[in-house]
Amino acid sequence: MGDLVAWARKQALTLLEPELPRRWSHVQGVADRACVAAPTFTDLDGQLLTASAVLHDIGYSPEIAKTGFHPLDGARALRDSAVDKRLVALVAHHSCAYREAELRGLSAELAEWIDEETPLRDALWWADMTTSPDGKPVAFDERLKEIQERYGPQDVVTFFIRQAEPELRGAVERTETRLRAAGISYE
Repeated sequence: MGDLVAWARKQALTLLEPELPRRWSHVQGVADRACVAAPTFTDLDGQLLTASAVLHDIGYSPEIAKTGFHPLDGARALRDSAVDKRLVALVAHHSCAYREAELRGLSAELAEWIDEETPLRDALWWADMTTSPDGKPVAFDERLKEIQERYGPQDVVTFFIRQAEPELRGAVERTETRLRAAGISYE
């Protein structure tokens, strides 16, 4: 899929696999899902989708985690790597991150990047929200339930996921509609 995807895989492998092997499994699964949706885009955007899927959780890496809010930490690390600005923005805003940023008091910091609100962005959200922590495809409702159970009822992530559910569901539904229209199986 090109140099960008190969570079992204190398970065994510280095940052996640040694210390966060389950997160690395999730990221690989999200990248696999992105590859399913990639043919619905131009070649360049398909590569951007796959690269952002591979990199979306690098902010969890202890090496780059600074704020404890992984979309922001990942975007800042990528910004400092001088990669494509769209790629950085996709990582910063993956899976409705602005909602969690509000709860964490980090909206101003996240506002450095604009959420492009495109089908490409939706496909990234779809890939993340239909992939289990172990990298397996999972139904959207199962994924939301798993996130809430993993974090517990009082965690900020649980509050965030409840607030973001309509927007996340919309992105998942729009992407699945595009995939069906293109004759692409995604189950």
